[in-house]
Amino acid sequence: MATVPHQSPPHRKMSLSSDEKSVHHTSHTDPEVEASYDPHAEGVRRITAISSSFDIKSKFLLFFGIFLIAYAYGLDGQTRYTYQTYATNDYAQHSLLGTFNTVRAICAAAIQPPYARVADRFGRLELILFATTFYVFGTILVAASNGVRMFVTGQLFYQIGYTGLMLLIEVLIADLTGLKDRVLFSYIPALPFIINTWVSGDLTSAVLLHAGWRWGIGMWCIILPVCAIPVAGSVIHARRRAARKGKLASNSAPKHSSLVEAFIELTWQLDVIGMVLLAAMLSLVLLPLTLAGGAKETWKSAHIIIMLVIGVVVCIPTFFIWEIKFAKYPAVPFSQFTNRTILAGMIVAIGLNMSWYLQGDFLYTVLAVSFDQSVTSATRITSLYSFTSVLVGAGAGLLIRKVRYIKPFVTAGTLVFILAMGLLIKFRDGSAGVNGMIGAQVLLGFGGGLFPYPTQALVQAASSHEQMATMTALYLSFYQIGSALGNAISTAIWTQTLPKKLAEHLGDATAAANAYASPLTYIASHPVGTPERTAMVAAYSEVQRYLAITGLCLSLIVFVSSLFLRNFKVDERQSLSEEERLGRKSPENVPA
Repeated sequence: MATVPHQSPPHRKMSLSSDEKSVHHTSHTDPEVEASYDPHAEGVRRITAISSSFDIKSKFLLFFGIFLIAYAYGLDGQTRYTYQTYATNDYAQHSLLGTFNTVRAICAAAIQPPYARVADRFGRLELILFATTFYVFGTILVAASNGVRMFVTGQLFYQIGYTGLMLLIEVLIADLTGLKDRVLFSYIPALPFIINTWVSGDLTSAVLLHAGWRWGIGMWCIILPVCAIPVAGSVIHARRRAARKGKLASNSAPKHSSLVEAFIELTWQLDVIGMVLLAAMLSLVLLPLTLAGGAKETWKSAHIIIMLVIGVVVCIPTFFIWEIKFAKYPAVPFSQFTNRTILAGMIVAIGLNMSWYLQGDFLYTVLAVSFDQSVTSATRITSLYSFTSVLVGAGAGLLIRKVRYIKPFVTAGTLVFILAMGLLIKFRDGSAGVNGMIGAQVLLGFGGGLFPYPTQALVQAASSHEQMATMTALYLSFYQIGSALGNAISTAIWTQTLPKKLAEHLGDATAAANAYASPLTYIASHPVGTPERTAMVAAYSEVQRYLAITGLCLSLIVFVSSLFLRNFKVDERQSLSEEERLGRKSPENVPA
């Protein structure tokens, strides 16, 4: 295990600059209070002291623990993707699969910024405990669900925990690595995909055959907490070392006269109102796209119209006004978007997931129906993106350590992504065999290994160390917003076109309704070669074409956005100087 660089950048200040203060405070804040105490800066100082107290053994334990947690939630996520398809099929609500994924993505997007504040304000250990608790509780609810409502509720709690663990890992890696090593170490939590890609198919097949999807999901409420112990232990060890060395100063936070006052201040710090508005905005705008279905009468119904009107007319402007004018500690610091690298990075994050989920949301079902793949084979093919992206990304991380420049990898990755989307348009059904689909998924993974994590590293490089956790959370939030948008668009295309295409090709309204609601059940009694299966494959092929073309158009936007990223030269520091971040100073006259 290589020594993890940890160096305090010489430009880091113990108090926020005037520009950074504007991110956290608006004009209505008392300047004297602002100057005397800032909870965010106070938390960052404490985290810096703890991070500097990691010795070689505790770092090794931490990164080993990160691998364990990532292995657990990674294998759970890959198998849960398959189990979720069977659960919705059992509830005869397969078309709601995209809606479930949209709701989860909205939840993940809204919860990221408050999580970053919790991590900075209270500590990394507290975030571990909080996230693990929600993960376990949500998993139990899903496994014990007796209907769609309980299933969705459990998935939301699970998503809150899962999102917290993912953010925690990225923040811990940023705490302990320099910029030139950031991309390489960021792939530690992704390494389990190399194993899980081949294990997940056999595991899901065996569990579905002998135990069922409930046990397949439920077992992780025991496995995950056990895997979290090494990370929690290493953080506790580093915290105690920092305390013994006197690095942890006494809390200088102002005392509150009552619990109510303390609660109100915490609400401001976490920007609860802003996050509620964000979740409401995304929910009211995106969910109608997934819920309306293909019937014109549904689009005319009052509840769909009301949701769209409130979301577009009320929530969107209210959210922006609140974040810009009224939030003391805005979770979405729009002032940072004047930095072109941060703005372009956020667009890349959104566009990547939008384009991927357009082809990935119903990929397992397409493989089962159109390509006649088994549970094991379909699960493995859906995991090829992750497998390939990890191998390519780890190699890219090693190259970045050598060449010190990140932007060329990002731009190259977006071009490969475009090519892969083009292949998906051609190989969208089983008429030419499954090899074309496999090749497209591998190519998607190759492109995906070159730019998501490197773009995140560029966003972190363009941020001050005090803003590192916040900007990482914001990048992941935009990543999840892209997931929500991709899920919503793919589900809208699916629900608007597939019922009509099935009815058109099958010529039987009842058969079309059954094939649409429970496709996995329907194909079990209609094998390849039967007229019904042939008609079903033809309908799926047309819909998959729409999805792939839309994904291709979005991937072009990602490529253009990547051109606006600055070509930073990265080194052992955790963050760059202000002049470098803004492009005023470029080492060795490297073009920005």
